[in-house]
Amino acid sequence: MPENGDRSSREEVLEELRSSDKLIVVTHENPDGDALGSLVAMQEILTKLGKDCLTFIDSAELPLPHEYRFLTLSGLVSSPPDDFPERTIVFLDCGNLERNPAEALQRPGTHILNIDHHHDNTRFGTVNLVADDASCTAEIVWDLMHGLEVEPTPTIAEALYVGLITDTGRFMYENTTARAHLMAADLIAAGVSVPDVYRRVYEGVPYGKLALLARGLSKIERYDGGRLTVTALEAHDFVESEALESYSEGVIDHLRAVKGTAVAALVRDRIGEDGDGMRPRKVSLRASDDRVDVSAIARAQGGGGHRGAAGFTTSMEWDELVTFLREQVARQLEMA
Repeated sequence: MPENGDRSSREEVLEELRSSDKLIVVTHENPDGDALGSLVAMQEILTKLGKDCLTFIDSAELPLPHEYRFLTLSGLVSSPPDDFPERTIVFLDCGNLERNPAEALQRPGTHILNIDHHHDNTRFGTVNLVADDASCTAEIVWDLMHGLEVEPTPTIAEALYVGLITDTGRFMYENTTARAHLMAADLIAAGVSVPDVYRRVYEGVPYGKLALLARGLSKIERYDGGRLTVTALEAHDFVESEALESYSEGVIDHLRAVKGTAVAALVRDRIGEDGDGMRPRKVSLRASDDRVDVSAIARAQGGGGHRGAAGFTTSMEWDELVTFLREQVARQLEMA
């Protein structure tokens, strides 16, 4: 039995996975390493059990960010299949149903298994397994794999390891637990090549990503003695750097590392087909001070996430947004 999660929910999910013949695994829009690793691993686990299991990623999300293109997307469909209503939907790493806007997923009566580790998950599933003390959703999938008595293939082990290292910041974030290291040991014993995964995920960086990082670092602004560190990436930054939107991943980690920073924020335009910026813009938040819960800041604007990493979308102008962030950070620090 895992240390995290509710025993009855876990057993109920295991029974659902055992008894369902046709399933489809899905995750949130703009999937990150944990979302994709969990998705790939769960599809392979269910296939090994003899299930008819598809992977749904909307065509707008493809191709994947360069660092995840080595992952094997078996049974991939980019639009809901005709037999979609007959399938059990396995939602992974998704805090609320709105984070995947596909119309088919919003229909009443869909049978959803909601498997996640976000503490602000809305429990939107027919059955919910939300383990908010798990380091990542991949950790929950790893535990379910053992509960289903499935031996990890190289594909499963590698995918779960990607989910683990990306959501724990290579074992540097506060969500890194002893159990996370036990999981890593188990996956390495199953054949994961640590240096190979590291090179695939963190090296081979496209030049456009480096150019975009340079622009982000050149526009840093600091407020209130440096406890709020902010930068922005506008549409022209992406165009002139020849960068994809996904290349902004990782910029905020440089802001978070600045001495004295309590909260780091990256504000970025979404890019339209004509290359112009689209509203609302995306705001990513990271906490460097454990007195601040950035998910509470994000929820105030309709977003969400983790205590240390969260985000939201906004149509606020720059000055209004900065004022909002400064007030939110100050309020939490003063109450601590």
